[in-house]
Amino acid sequence: MSKHLTIIGAGPAGSMLSVLLARQGHTVTVYESRPDMRITDISAGRSINLALATRGIEALKAIGVMEEVEPSLIPMYGRMIHDEDGQTSLQTYGSRPHEYISSVSRTALNSVLLDAAEATGRVTIHFDMRCRGVDFDQNLLTFTRGEETVEVPFVMVFGTDGSASAVRESVLEANGGQLTLEPLVHGYKELTLPAGPHGEFLIERAALHIWPHKDFMLIALPDPDGSFTVTIYLPVEGPGNTFEQLVTDEQVTDFFAQHFADFAALAPDLTAQFAANPLGLLATVRTTGWAFQDRAVLLGDASHGVVPFHGQGMNAAFESCIELDRFLKEHPDDWATAFAAFEQSRKPDTDAIADMAVDNYVEMSTSVVDERYVLKRALALEMEKRWPETFVPRYGMVMFSTVPYAVAQSRARAQGKILDQLTAGIATVDEVCWETAAALVADLEPLPS
Repeated sequence: MSKHLTIIGAGPAGSMLSVLLARQGHTVTVYESRPDMRITDISAGRSINLALATRGIEALKAIGVMEEVEPSLIPMYGRMIHDEDGQTSLQTYGSRPHEYISSVSRTALNSVLLDAAEATGRVTIHFDMRCRGVDFDQNLLTFTRGEETVEVPFVMVFGTDGSASAVRESVLEANGGQLTLEPLVHGYKELTLPAGPHGEFLIERAALHIWPHKDFMLIALPDPDGSFTVTIYLPVEGPGNTFEQLVTDEQVTDFFAQHFADFAALAPDLTAQFAANPLGLLATVRTTGWAFQDRAVLLGDASHGVVPFHGQGMNAAFESCIELDRFLKEHPDDWATAFAAFEQSRKPDTDAIADMAVDNYVEMSTSVVDERYVLKRALALEMEKRWPETFVPRYGMVMFSTVPYAVAQSRARAQGKILDQLTAGIATVDEVCWETAAALVADLEPLPS
């Protein structure tokens, strides 16, 4: 039976979900707090580009838009590590040709999804409508549009309105659920490394660049115009290297000259960018109670927001859209059951990727320059070549497969113990005892396909 459905939030998750629901034959109305990004620049110094990996690609293929997205993608085959002396080294992501991630403009990707939603003929999108709450007793949604307050009736609402979700607040009040916010001490600012005078890339195009410094780091992702979107992650408060201590142009200049000199030399307007762009805060969002009866359900950052260090926020949200679509099809006449089954099935995986995303900060900011980490990583890639059905590094399971996140997390722990045992007392992969390795791998179950 066709339903009239409402989605709050027309970001990547909300836009994809609207396509899936429309393809089930439903009529969908979407409300978005921001202007239409297809005709208005709304970057405002944040979230300019995203990392697209296998889970996101599979979802985009499922709704038939991957061909439209592909021209906007820039493949990144590994991490380009910048040391304190300005020297670089590439750590490839995997050992197989498809094992790379892609930098993609948030605006370009989201625009493709908005176009696809409207092309169904069943989706209507209203912009500049900020949701303030859900009244389940009166079946009303409250919005503000400029200075105006607007109330809109609804039958069923999907909350894809981000980590500060107004829908979530109303759902949890109605169902007695729980929200847990786990803030990081780190914040971030986005900067731009401009293209060269002829539009060329000034640093390696096909890599994600990292300047690791243990408690803080700089990363850079390529943009189609030859520039790079650069993000600095730094503790927000306190003495030492924190945002609190970077107030004057002189302080900013000295900090970047000391820690990121090769980047600073390529960004002539660095101090102006640093002053103009906003400071963003980071937190993990965990929610128990994603739905209220058959009338509301949360998805994406509204229910499971993760920090950006594994590049999986959007990919996880897309995968959640596909999973929710599957449960709705399995229970077409009982969406309360579908919503409950969706949370029961999906929450262990979203909790797992939340944990792994935090762990990956340590890997990116510290471990990538640690000799023991580099050795274990080289061994893990060699073991994947020898036993590809059984031994896959955690990064590969997360980024280049659809192995459930919780499975990837538990398997990575088991594999980590194997790597610890095999690298004890050695300095190179050539010294590994492969008979011992084979015996240890034989005790592992094959990974799900």
